Amino acid sequence: MGAALAAPLAFAAPAPASVTGQYTVTALKFTVEAGGRSCTVDADLYRPAGVDAAHPAPAVLTTNGFGGSKSDGTADTAKAFAERGYVGLAYSGLGFGKSGCLISLDDPDIDGKAASGLIDFLAGKRAADDGTTIDYVTKDAQADPRVGMIGGSYGGAIQLATAAVDHRVDALVPLITWNDLSYSLDPNNASNRRVPGAAKWQWMNGFYLIGEGQPLLVPSLDPSRINSLTCLHFATQACETIRTLNSGRYPADKTAALQEYARSVSPVSYLPQVKAPTLLVQGQADSLFNLNEAQATYETLKAQGTTAKMIWQSWGHSGGLTDPASGELNLSEGNLETSYVGKRILSWFDRYLHQKKGVDTGPAFAYHRDWVPGDSGPNGSYATAPKVPALSQKLYLSGDGKLVDNRAKVARGSREYRNWLIPTSHSESSLAGMIGLPDPAPRDTKGTCLDWTSEPLTAPVDVVGAPKATLKVVSPRTEKVQNSGDAADKLVLFAKLYDIAPDGKKTLVHRLVAPVRVPDVTKPFTLSLPGIVHRYEAGHKLQFTVAASDDAYVGNRGVKPVTVTSAPEDTGVLQLPVVR
Repeated sequence: MGAALAAPLAFAAPAPASVTGQYTVTALKFTVEAGGRSCTVDADLYRPAGVDAAHPAPAVLTTNGFGGSKSDGTADTAKAFAERGYVGLAYSGLGFGKSGCLISLDDPDIDGKAASGLIDFLAGKRAADDGTTIDYVTKDAQADPRVGMIGGSYGGAIQLATAAVDHRVDALVPLITWNDLSYSLDPNNASNRRVPGAAKWQWMNGFYLIGEGQPLLVPSLDPSRINSLTCLHFATQACETIRTLNSGRYPADKTAALQEYARSVSPVSYLPQVKAPTLLVQGQADSLFNLNEAQATYETLKAQGTTAKMIWQSWGHSGGLTDPASGELNLSEGNLETSYVGKRILSWFDRYLHQKKGVDTGPAFAYHRDWVPGDSGPNGSYATAPKVPALSQKLYLSGDGKLVDNRAKVARGSREYRNWLIPTSHSESSLAGMIGLPDPAPRDTKGTCLDWTSEPLTAPVDVVGAPKATLKVVSPRTEKVQNSGDAADKLVLFAKLYDIAPDGKKTLVHRLVAPVRVPDVTKPFTLSLPGIVHRYEAGHKLQFTVAASDDAYVGNRGVKPVTVTSAPEDTGVLQLPVVR
């Protein structure tokens, strides 16, 4: 039941490079007004050889991921496009490197407006602080330069924020970024997202410490980067959000403010203003910003008529940010012409920056299959589809712990688990891959989880997308307190899918879990698991697990026993997006 390869893509030739592939780099500073502050932006201008007023070229604007600067991978990106004839402008985002002002989480009214000031420079509309002006960027109108943006993570969301406030942006390529920070940092995978979730304390506090440490790590820091003694380097609301999540308490007033702020600085709140053609690239190995976030952005853009396509590549924030052995895109190596994603990006910029209308920008959706060799087939290890596959296969949770394919096979039965006051399940050490540390294998402690396991598969099953499950649990102790006014009293559980090999080895696909804070334990609820691309080989078993805790997340307050009851006419259902 594996996916068939699509027809080979007719990619256009890459954009013409400069005459020699060489370029010059000029360090510049810009003073911009953003969020009521004057901010200094530290940037580098990359000018390809042979580009001048008589021979202009489109521009590519790029900035760093969280904690980085113009000198890290951002410089590699600008260099890669300058070698291919694009004017590059790489800059350190506000609050990072030698750029001033506070970290505002890519707020369009702050970070987006600062980037808009740099687009004014590319248009020849303003000068850098030292008086430098340029007149060699292709223009669509007098003050409208032809400019695209590319970057990952924090440098991905800034593109959408900028395009929302400045419609001069002509093309976007956001990699591994978020749709809704209230989901990213405090995910509730139940259908009612307004109920807070389970805070990702490891990811959240790792980045918080990186941000707050900036004043200590950067000598002679710009005073505009200091907020207060209680919130050194972030915008005040960002610090308040982190403190609320770390407190483990969710009183209604604080929760509403937390979600409102997190959403206000997220694409979910301003995508209706984004009109630039957008090529979304998201990582399958990413527990920080999972595939569901890119899919939410993609579907919103498509629904409102914004040109958009989406690629699910292999690497994301989890396990390191590149996988050189896979042949995947690695901008530090400049392998744009030799990687599938790289060729798609070049075609995207050819079409929307060079305005070559005949360029094939590829299919609407493509995904990486780690079970297929990278050099096999016209698209390597990628398969393509007109859209993300729909949920197409149902499995039922039987009372005897089996996962069955027919409701009539469901055995009547009840089973119970209960949480401890300490976490008893491990999915990942969130920052281990980022800093190169080993991570113990996923595990669950007996008595603190329930699982349902299929029979060995008779043929391979390819799951592409976000599985869903409908559950009903019984938890009298939770029922007594869940309406206390503090959402922390609601039940928290963690759903996940394992692959069990014939020798008994269990694999938690990309170490992904779905935290759920159950809106109401007296009613059935539906949850979406993180999207995956995974082949369950013939002879393997598929296992659906519900655990009471996970040590990468903030979990239950107090001990809350849970019972799950199954009967043929009333049982949990797992739905899978299977590609046949």
